[in-house]
Formats: sequence, C-alpha cells, structure tokens
Amino acid sequence: MARHHNRPSRRAVLAAVGSTALVFGSGCVGGGTDEAGGQSGTGGEDGTGGDDGSASGTDDWIASANNYDGVVDRTGESTVTVGVGAAGGLAFGPAAVRVSAGTEVVWDWTGEGGQHNVVEENGRFESDLYREAGSTFTHVFETAGTYRYICTPHQASGMRGAVEVVE
Repeated sequence: MARHHNRPSRRAVLAAVGSTALVFGSGCVGGGTDEAGGQSGTGGEDGTGGDDGSASGTDDWIASANNYDGVVDRTGESTVTVGVGAAGGLAFGPAAVRVSAGTEVVWDWTGEGGQHNVVEENGRFESDLYREAGSTFTHVFETAGTYRYICTPHQASGMRGAVEVVE
C-alpha cells in the first residue's frame, strides 16, 4: 500500500470526518452480500443515517481502533478491500477508509486472529463469523455518512473500523 507523505494532520482528518458525519448523517440504503463458502445474504436496509451525528464520539471511537493510522482516502475507486484480521489478527486494515457513494467495500478475511465478523453498530449490515482466509463480505455504500462497525468477538480488544462515504 502506498504511503502519502503530504497527508493532512490527524487532527485535520478527524475534524473532516466529524464534519462530514454531521452534514451527511442521512441514511444508508443498499444490501450487502456475504460471499464466503457459497452462502449468500443481504445487509440491512432501514433508510436511516450512517451516523448518530456525534462528531466527537466518532473521532474518539475510531482513534482508539487497532491499526488506526488516519483515514485512508479511496474516493473514486469502484471497489475497496478491507482486511479482516490485519495487523496481528485483531484489526481491520485499513481501520478507516473514505469512499465515494456507490462504492463496493469488500471485507477479506486474512485467516489470522480467530473468528471475526463485520457488524455495523446500528445493524445496517452484518456478516457471519468466519475464520478461514479468503472469506469475504461485501456491502455497497449508496448514501453519504460515516458507518462505524466492529468485530463482535474482539470489540473489547479494539477491533473496530469506519467507512466514511462522501458524495
């Protein structure tokens, strides 16, 4: 993964994420599919916002995530992959990613750290638990907002992530 040396400061990125969450906290519509082991399912569609509107809560929440090193900007890409079980097994990689509306995000299990899942905090999408490398879960983000998610077995260990969706 390429590193960008002229990145904005962590404080600037967190402020932008919080501001975006306040402005665009208006809904996630679209299903996800679970593509591991030939099984298929859909993510929840409830038409509600991608964030609770609490900028400082989101900032603090993601800043304490394992493997967090700022928001990785992947806007303009049609498909983005996030590793599940990254950085020693108890992290998402990257922990926070910015994508354009309509982007497909694919969570790809590394096989490290035991069983993991991907669960959006308000139930908008949820994968099954998987341990095997190569298992995947996909969700298309149609609506701008900030979507926070966790691995339920490792939530207390800091395994959390966020997808910031921009227009």
